[in-house]
Amino acid sequence: MQPIETISGAVSHLDRGNVDTDQIMPKQFLKRIERSGFGEFLFYDWAQEPGWSLPANPILVTGENFGCGSSREHAPWGLQDYGFQAIVAPSFADIFYSNCTKIGLLPVVIDEQRCQELARAGAGQVDLRAQQVRYRGSGGELVTVSFEIDPEIRRRLLQGLDDIGVMFAQQERIDAYEREHEPVGALTTTL
Repeated sequence: MQPIETISGAVSHLDRGNVDTDQIMPKQFLKRIERSGFGEFLFYDWAQEPGWSLPANPILVTGENFGCGSSREHAPWGLQDYGFQAIVAPSFADIFYSNCTKIGLLPVVIDEQRCQELARAGAGQVDLRAQQVRYRGSGGELVTVSFEIDPEIRRRLLQGLDDIGVMFAQQERIDAYEREHEPVGALTTTL
């Protein structure tokens, strides 16, 4: 997992609320367990509709309760594989939010009005270290919106640590514990 500090660039806007993981990644594409190759199936059913367009930009802005429904890991994998690095929404489903943070896809919660403003701006910056979203307002002024994130999740994302990375970061402590609790001498049995 790559460390995240600042994500800057164009914004894609999915102006829909309550988007569930079945809509993000339909069930017929869940037959693989590797994390790559899912981007082409993202929002597959909607992508068949005339006029559908969702550019692969670094930042996706969407409506409330994004990622609701079943707890499908393939949905964040598909979003990341498609090219999104941050998703900004008024709210997320809890399991979806957690699944995003475990793969280095940054979910950011800001209010609905600010989401709409960011979408209209067309470009922005998400600064994880400062916990801020920045974009140009309609008058050209710089708008800065703060967001909250769990300190441990923030640390892991800044350092690029997934679950395995967290374990490896503790390897010295694990080795010391094992040495301390290693049995002295071999077990013997007599028949």
